[in-house]
Amino acid sequence: MDIGTLTLLIIGAMAVMLMMGVPLAFVSGSIAVVLTVTQFGWNALFVVGSRTVEFLDSFALIAVPMFVIMASIMEKSGVAGDLYRAFHVWAGGLRGGIGVVTTFVAVLLGATTGIIGGEIVLLGLIALPQMLKLGYDKKLAIGTITAGGSLGTMIPPSIILIFYGLTAEVSISHLFLATLMPGLMLAAFYIAYILIRCGLNPAMGPPLSAEERNMAFAEKLRLFGGVALPMLVAGGVLVSIYAGFASITESAALGAFGAAIAAWVRGRFSFEMLCDVLVQALRTCGMVFWLVFGTNALIGVYNLMGGIDFAREMLGGVSDEPAIILGVMIGVFILLGFFIDWIGILFLTMPVFLPVVTSTGYDPIWFGIVFNLSMQIAYLTPPFGPACFYLKGAAPSDVTLPDIFAAQWPFIGIQIVALITVVLWPGLSLWLPQLVYG
Repeated sequence: MDIGTLTLLIIGAMAVMLMMGVPLAFVSGSIAVVLTVTQFGWNALFVVGSRTVEFLDSFALIAVPMFVIMASIMEKSGVAGDLYRAFHVWAGGLRGGIGVVTTFVAVLLGATTGIIGGEIVLLGLIALPQMLKLGYDKKLAIGTITAGGSLGTMIPPSIILIFYGLTAEVSISHLFLATLMPGLMLAAFYIAYILIRCGLNPAMGPPLSAEERNMAFAEKLRLFGGVALPMLVAGGVLVSIYAGFASITESAALGAFGAAIAAWVRGRFSFEMLCDVLVQALRTCGMVFWLVFGTNALIGVYNLMGGIDFAREMLGGVSDEPAIILGVMIGVFILLGFFIDWIGILFLTMPVFLPVVTSTGYDPIWFGIVFNLSMQIAYLTPPFGPACFYLKGAAPSDVTLPDIFAAQWPFIGIQIVALITVVLWPGLSLWLPQLVYG
């Protein structure tokens, strides 16, 4: 059977199994085993295991569970609620001010937690009831939380970029710097949209009442004191990475330890919390690594069959124009984002796309940011839209899933504008790594 027919069969089998509800890790892993046995025989099954071991044999990969532990400690020690209370009394008098505060807090949470599921649930529990109580437009409130909570992958430390860096074999610290400006730009776009909508129609985002804003200046400053230490921990992690004081893995370990100390100082640390943190880290990393096992095995077998070269030739045959090839790749990212998670998209596409990216002269660091922005769109787009389902689990009962899906489209439009901006001006993401590292 020729490689083209096999490719169509693989795509068809994946589509059918995913529609049946089989997890992607087991879809890709089972297809890899079947392909290995049918194409190379039982004795070739070692390829499935060797691909997995080869990828996992990376010291930088230890940063993933360390950052997850750091994020989980920050989440369970109440940093999100304290941050929200510290800022909402300052901007609450502004039309749309609570939406602005929610986005700003989401950015800070991205630097401390970086896991969108946790961020969206926390903001859904803390900010959404407040906005609805004030009379905020329901769609604006919902979209602010899902879009803002998804910023966690654009603000370093980003687990997506750790896996991309390992796959593309590029510097993770360079990626962290490269995503900072586009991440802040996207947050600024959200804030501008909220202020414009509420400025044109004040009923969409009423301010806090004077009674709620009436707080002594010293008390407002005291609220910041409660979150100073966690913010210093997050800042210290990033500074240690960018300044070269520690590797990504060492910085992640220091961040996890620092988060534990900060929780202890705040009186929030306990043995029960530590057990919950470790269980959550085990679940998160177990899910991610199972996806790595399955997709890596499938790509390894497909590569042995000549599939990567076949797919690369097909992609290169689309056009001689690098811009058109880039557009096709971005289109594939967004299309796959309707149905599967980011890690599946990463491992299924990058072995094909990265050689094409380098051969057409694009910078792989910049392409990582393009991929990351594409995944921002994937987080919000139904029917998969993980951000929507995260919020549904934390939202009040009168907020339905159709309400949540309908609220995403203006923010998806903003994400597309941000993606086009980074594509047209690559220097927006590359100037900071060049400034720091030369």
